[in-house]
Amino acid sequence: MEYVQERVTTLHDFTDPVPDAPVDEAAVVVPMTEREHASLAAERVLTALEDVAPARVVIALRAEAERVPAVRAWLDSFDLDVETLWCDGPRLNELLADEGLNGRRGKGRDVWLALGRAAESEYVAVHDADASTYSRAHVPRLLFPLAHGFGFSKGYYARVENRRLYGRLFRLFYAPLVRTLQDAHDAAVLDYLGAFRYALAGEFAATSEVVRSLHVQRGWGLEVGTLGDAFHAAGLDGSAQVDLGLHEHDHRAVSGPAGLSTMADEVGAALLRAVEEDGIDPDYGTLPDRYRDAAADLVDAYAMDAAFNGLEYDPANEREQVDSYADSITPPGADERLPLWNEAPITTDAVREAALADLAAAEEEHA
Repeated sequence: MEYVQERVTTLHDFTDPVPDAPVDEAAVVVPMTEREHASLAAERVLTALEDVAPARVVIALRAEAERVPAVRAWLDSFDLDVETLWCDGPRLNELLADEGLNGRRGKGRDVWLALGRAAESEYVAVHDADASTYSRAHVPRLLFPLAHGFGFSKGYYARVENRRLYGRLFRLFYAPLVRTLQDAHDAAVLDYLGAFRYALAGEFAATSEVVRSLHVQRGWGLEVGTLGDAFHAAGLDGSAQVDLGLHEHDHRAVSGPAGLSTMADEVGAALLRAVEEDGIDPDYGTLPDRYRDAAADLVDAYAMDAAFNGLEYDPANEREQVDSYADSITPPGADERLPLWNEAPITTDAVREAALADLAAAEEEHA
């Protein structure tokens, strides 16, 4: 049984624990799209949350107006204190536009809106709605370190499904890129970014103080950007990672507008921005080739691990993905992050009022 500690405190699943945790002082943020409405995975998540009984659940909903009444009625059918924050409403978008915050849409923008609302609670946990293996233990496990002096905790899990290794963007892009940077630079931020066993997991928890100090990426760089800010807000000693077991959820193609290659562009930009902000000056001329070398070593290692476990594995396909991801290793470009809630030019009350008005209008028009 594995019990190794990393540079951040690592809490293992030895006994399938559901620890005592301050769930009654916590808000749970769940970003959700209309396609997840009434899905088996989302039903499982919300039913499990009924057992957990957090103080509040904030749903960051992305949906067309005509779908809103049905989604909201479905959410209200659960025995939970649910705040449905419809992130596509015209009044909410106008509020953001007036302060120059509307900008490019993405999961991160929706989560940022929900985090502002959720941070009115002492603790905040965040997770997606598409995990078919979701357990009622997840939220208590994420919250447990926060009741013991930690400011930030992140979930990790194994991505093994259908006799294959998944978690490709983490395994083949993030991990070898961080390793490459560590080989060239001695920096605490890289120790931090390299300590998380599944840095791209969407599951994390933090105190409200830490949540209000997060710059939030608008899109797929959300998880990495959160780690970069958590390093400054909580640090190595104030952060933990928590074993959430096996995890199964939707998979993406490598190519296409929502594919892994597009995600790699944003993940890479968020990672490299985080290290640049800490004083590291990557050599972008040589970094892609050095990354390819590190990734090639990992492909060989994963091939051996898969063979040992009798899993299917296609090294040639994995190397093709590495070549695709290498194109994402460029300077991070313009900073489109959303502001800290500590410094935001709008209030969470204004967000709530605009969202409620949008919900009422959508339900009147499409009831």
